[in-house]
Amino acid sequence: MKKTCIKIAAYSLFSLAMAGCVSQSQQAPVAQVDNSNYRPVILVSIDGFKPEYLGRGVTPTLNALAKEGVRAESMRPSFPSITFPNHYTLVTGLRPDHHGIVANTMDDKHIAGVRFKMSNKEAVLDRRWWDGAEPVWVTAEKNQVRTGIMFWPGSEAAIHGVRPSAYKAFDETVTPAARVDTVLGWMEQPAATRPGFLTVYFDQVDHAGHDFGPDTKEVTAAAATVDAAIARLVDGLRARNINANIVIVSDHGMAATSPQRTIQLDKIAQPANYDVVVYGSFAGIEPRSGQEDAVATALLKPHEHMQCWKKENIPARYQYGKHPRVPRFICSADVGWLVVPDAKAAAKANSGAHGYDNLSKEMQALFIANGPAFKKATVLPAFDNVDVYPLLMKLLRVPARPSDGRIDAIQPALVQ
Repeated sequence: MKKTCIKIAAYSLFSLAMAGCVSQSQQAPVAQVDNSNYRPVILVSIDGFKPEYLGRGVTPTLNALAKEGVRAESMRPSFPSITFPNHYTLVTGLRPDHHGIVANTMDDKHIAGVRFKMSNKEAVLDRRWWDGAEPVWVTAEKNQVRTGIMFWPGSEAAIHGVRPSAYKAFDETVTPAARVDTVLGWMEQPAATRPGFLTVYFDQVDHAGHDFGPDTKEVTAAAATVDAAIARLVDGLRARNINANIVIVSDHGMAATSPQRTIQLDKIAQPANYDVVVYGSFAGIEPRSGQEDAVATALLKPHEHMQCWKKENIPARYQYGKHPRVPRFICSADVGWLVVPDAKAAAKANSGAHGYDNLSKEMQALFIANGPAFKKATVLPAFDNVDVYPLLMKLLRVPARPSDGRIDAIQPALVQ
């Protein structure tokens, strides 16, 4: 790819991106059509992208969009700071305790014999797991705003009986460039059928963070790859004369971990007394019949690098523990430590993890916005990720449903 520096006086998303020395991706010529009245909203997720990655010198597009548009000092994820719960929070404005996607792995007594997890395709497609909330694309479709969803958790299910006008089943082998090209293709449809709300999801930074740890050249390379894809998106919009409002977020940060920093549950409590529903940076533990007192005695005493609670006693600031899907005991590890069932699981520990206290600096997420609705060169104080939902609904001019979010923290960044 060739690097160019172009100075353009007019203020727009595209001139701003081009004013920095941004890598220009090669794309096929597109037919010139009048898109002057087309103002789509594009929500981009870079899974596991820490705000500090902007300082590694490999993200010129993101840095240009942030510098000349809006960025937050950081964005606070919801607890637990993991992928599915926070992605659903971003598009519903509800905490995990309120929308029901309380973990990447969970049980529900009303969906017997099925454990929800990201690898269980049948469960991911089952709307019963998702129907506790209504994401942006469902409300938009109900209000005659067509949507195109490229790999967003929940988008493959017919939530409340509604699917996006266009969507793709998640496939991690699809390259970042191909994901962008799919979204651009959707925007080339006739005016009556093209989407007004679109999403695109990138998982490469998160995978590198898990496999190698956040402070590695592999994460830096993944950040560069995603930045190039976003440059491709910006270039594609400019080529099509589409002046979109782009909101770029991450779901959480990443902390370095090690097999040497693990807490083994089988050394604390008798494994015959409980089932481990989810484990890692935090663990959800369900006692077996008649064993709740024994499990409580073992878990609730002080432990190095870990604190456990009965779900009803989780500190209020976590805003977590009331939903029926939350296991009866939650154990949260210190940042950088992992709660695992046994030595076998400890030996397989990744080099990076998330899911820790959502206020910890390692877990903070990214927020950048650019487009005609946003002021230029604006920096916002940190805010909660539930506040992204009311912003999206305002940009779409679609009535928002009740949520835990407020637009007040982001309002100063809006032109109107």
